[in-house]
Amino acid sequence: MASQHKFDQVYLNIAKEVSILSHCERSKVGAVLVKDGNIVAFGYNGTPAGMNNCCERNDVTVPEVIHAEMNAILKAARSGYAVGGAELYLTLSPCVDCAKLILQSGIKRVIYLQEYRKTDGVEFLKKFIDIFQYEI
Repeated sequence: MASQHKFDQVYLNIAKEVSILSHCERSKVGAVLVKDGNIVAFGYNGTPAGMNNCCERNDVTVPEVIHAEMNAILKAARSGYAVGGAELYLTLSPCVDCAKLILQSGIKRVIYLQEYRKTDGVEFLKKFIDIFQYEI
């Protein structure tokens, strides 16, 4: 178990580094997808490719923003990686829409650093998979 704790810490640190790539100002979120001990994809929150990288308008997140976990799952799919059985490391807990995507994609475990202001995504996932906040 101590070994798993060390890996969790490393992957969460990578997620924090990935979050730096976000152009969002209010909240920079990073995600790392790990399967069989290998990083298969990472993602950060931002607008779709080819769009203006402005994530907020009047201090409100624009609806075009794709969340970090969505970007990681989409990158894995585009690269031909099946994420069933994978683990997802996040800097911020998932919203309910991302939680549904996580469950549907077959991810088995979610570990996050900070709690999102709405906890409905976490509450939803707790019914089906292992999800917990990493205690620093």
